[in-house]
Amino acid sequence: MAELTNAYVIEHDTGHVMHSWSAQQKLAPLAFRTGHGATLIDYDGKEYLDLSSQLVNTNIGHQHPKVVAAITEQANELTTVAPAHANATRARAAELILDLAPEGFNKVFFTNGGADANENAIRMARLYTGRDKVISHYRSYHGNTGAAIVATGDWRRVPNEYSRGHLHVFGPHLYRTRFWAETETQETERALEHLEQTIIAEGASSIAAILLESVPGTAGVLVPPPGYLRGVREICDRHGIVLILDEVMAGFGRTGEWFAFSAHDVVPDLITFAKGVNSGYVPLGGVIVSAPIAAKFDDEVFPGGLTYSGHPLACAAAVATIEAMRDEGVVDNARRLGDEIIGPELRALAEELDVVGEVRGRGVFWAIELVSDAAARTPVSAEYMGAVKSALLDRGILPFTADNRIHVVPPCVIGDDELRRGLAAIAEVLRETPVS
Repeated sequence: MAELTNAYVIEHDTGHVMHSWSAQQKLAPLAFRTGHGATLIDYDGKEYLDLSSQLVNTNIGHQHPKVVAAITEQANELTTVAPAHANATRARAAELILDLAPEGFNKVFFTNGGADANENAIRMARLYTGRDKVISHYRSYHGNTGAAIVATGDWRRVPNEYSRGHLHVFGPHLYRTRFWAETETQETERALEHLEQTIIAEGASSIAAILLESVPGTAGVLVPPPGYLRGVREICDRHGIVLILDEVMAGFGRTGEWFAFSAHDVVPDLITFAKGVNSGYVPLGGVIVSAPIAAKFDDEVFPGGLTYSGHPLACAAAVATIEAMRDEGVVDNARRLGDEIIGPELRALAEELDVVGEVRGRGVFWAIELVSDAAARTPVSAEYMGAVKSALLDRGILPFTADNRIHVVPPCVIGDDELRRGLAAIAEVLRETPVS
């Protein structure tokens, strides 16, 4: 076999692998051989500080020894088992996840990832209510399966609209308000009024569920203003609608909480998760099911299942991840990093540079919105974002960029000095890159 270099791996990868969300002739992937903590290393030996957490999922960092050991131990015992059988590792994973959920949740339906978690949550809500329609936000992403992609609000929905019964509304986002609001209070009130009037116009008795990301991630780390999620809960209660909160990206420490919704005085009916539950070491997702909805399927068949539901290797990784995060104070660390380092440094950068229109976030879940005209809030160009990304990569920083934003989403275990180095690199690049 030829020596594994970046060039060799990239050539063979792009020659045989069809990549997601990409025109295949325009691919320019990086090639990574290994990593540790917040660091990735390519095949030529260059190190990168991972401020992306890959797809915002390696919350516990790369190659955490306890998680790797748990996967290895489970592989030596039993690599796979059908979901119809009982398995101690799967049961333990469910118990640990339920321990983190609010009171009133007693079952976990395991899936392979976040998209099929949302898919099955929608199915549960429809069966439980006997209704069909699902409302979600335009500024959202819920995954790339049949119903999940149509529940998604961004452009990826449009060429994939094959699922029925989906409606979208605008959620609150004061910086780019759709409600002519001038304060967060106005934004919250008007967004809730918009939602409820949509429900009434559609016929409340036809709405099965409202599906929301607790903190919309890919859409821009849109932390809900005070009162919004609580207001949605009250609307759902008035109209007999199931509230599904998507914690796929925001959950398991990302916002400095085990679940992001816990900071908003709200309890949903269904909670979807994936990503951070085991940092993506082995694919895993699921739905945390409240007791009334779980009881629906005590004597009635739930018409859903997956060959790899609750896969032992994935569940072993989840058990080790949750236990390590508890033992090592990882969630508290994420909160501290946001409060003491990321928030203050990004706010100072916003005061300094006109190109920084807004910064927002919690924990290790932040976005820097970049504008070419601060007064008009005009997004910077794709060319500008490309130049920024390239300059960061040259400095050994692996960023997460989307539209006109840099998302600052490092692993929850990143060290203080590493984090400050990454933020300093972002500041340097923004100072030096001409705005367009």
